[in-house]
Amino acid sequence: MIERSDRLPPRPARLAGAPPQPVSPRLPARLLYRLHRLLAPNAGYRRLAAVLTAHPWLSRLFTAGERHVKEAIFGCRMCGQCAIPFTGYACPMTCPKQLRNGPCGGVGLDGSCEVYPESRCVWLLAVERADSEGKGPDLLRLHRPIDHRRLGQSAWISYWQGTDDGLCTDDDALATPAVINPAALLGHK
Repeated sequence: MIERSDRLPPRPARLAGAPPQPVSPRLPARLLYRLHRLLAPNAGYRRLAAVLTAHPWLSRLFTAGERHVKEAIFGCRMCGQCAIPFTGYACPMTCPKQLRNGPCGGVGLDGSCEVYPESRCVWLLAVERADSEGKGPDLLRLHRPIDHRRLGQSAWISYWQGTDDGLCTDDDALATPAVINPAALLGHK
């Protein structure tokens, strides 16, 4: 049996058990895109992030506030690597399959979620919201896999410190096609 290291954070309860249910954000995309500009990293926010990081109790308090706000508005799962600015402010982690790069193949003809048919697919919400603000191309960015060590951490602090740079590509990463040499894959030259 494999024991969990004492150094790894415990898995947040809201990430254990049943799959998440898609959540429709409770604020309009236009307002959230504008608010995001106000929260863009600057000297003041970087200083705040440094203070929060230096004092763990302040960081925990701040993260609890972030969790409360983002959970109420987006159904946030506190993955610690927020993708909502690139997905029309619809949290992809509320997808029951937690897909960060688009919908699964099971979306109903009416736009319903395959796992929770009474709910709308979070990725259709993302497309509608991003397109409504002219941000559709953001959905072409490819998101890297989640670093599960960051679960429960503040995404805002990471954003202000710049430690979340590189969570997704700058574009669809298709401009330069991958060159695959089948012979090399088989060990031939």
